[in-house]
Amino acid sequence: MEKSSDTEDLSIAIADGPHVQSYQYEGERNAQGERHGQGKAILPNGDIYEGLYEHGLRHGKGKYVFYSQNKAVYQGEYKFNRKNGKGTFKYPDGSKYEGNWKDDKRHGYGTYHYGNGDVYAGEWYNDQRHGRGTYKYLVDMMVYEGAWKNGKRNGEGKLIFGDNFYEGHFTEDRMLGPGRYVFKDGSQQIGEYVLEKAEMNNNYESEEKSETNGRDTDYITKWKCKKRILGNPQHGIIAENI
Repeated sequence: MEKSSDTEDLSIAIADGPHVQSYQYEGERNAQGERHGQGKAILPNGDIYEGLYEHGLRHGKGKYVFYSQNKAVYQGEYKFNRKNGKGTFKYPDGSKYEGNWKDDKRHGYGTYHYGNGDVYAGEWYNDQRHGRGTYKYLVDMMVYEGAWKNGKRNGEGKLIFGDNFYEGHFTEDRMLGPGRYVFKDGSQQIGEYVLEKAEMNNNYESEEKSETNGRDTDYITKWKCKKRILGNPQHGIIAENI
């Protein structure tokens, strides 16, 4: 393995013809002259990578500073030039992801600390919350534990607010379907969330009229309680059908 400090010229095809840019590399090379082993590269856009290479590609542990993206930073494992394995990405807005990656996307188990103080810990798929996970909402002081699909709450889940909680079915981030509320005193409401159509007047003029003759339609979820269970520590539990 040889060490070198040099500037490499790369010909990059762009719309108006070939354009020559250069970046600096300092580090180890293999017998074929490829970046191989420990090295540091400064790219034309100002980004800096320092870590392991294999046959000219980022491969192994390394740190990449995205100066072109307001100094976002990734530190972790690479495989064939892409983020793969365990790594931490710090974003310019103060948010941070720690966990598994696959082909430059959050994938597997990981924890995301959002800029607003929210925290999600759980499974990811193709850069989205997907599988089982827990989301803590800082402002609302609520916690969701349950299933996710394509970044939204989908499936069976539990929403905890203070000493009370709701557990039931979620669809596209909304409570929808059978579920129950359980309160601090032991009382419960058992029922379901259903979709109801809501209509809103359009007060603006438009060249084209909608099929609803100037009215927009939307759907809202509404709780339908079917059974109440009254909790009483002294006299037991009383069930009441509605």
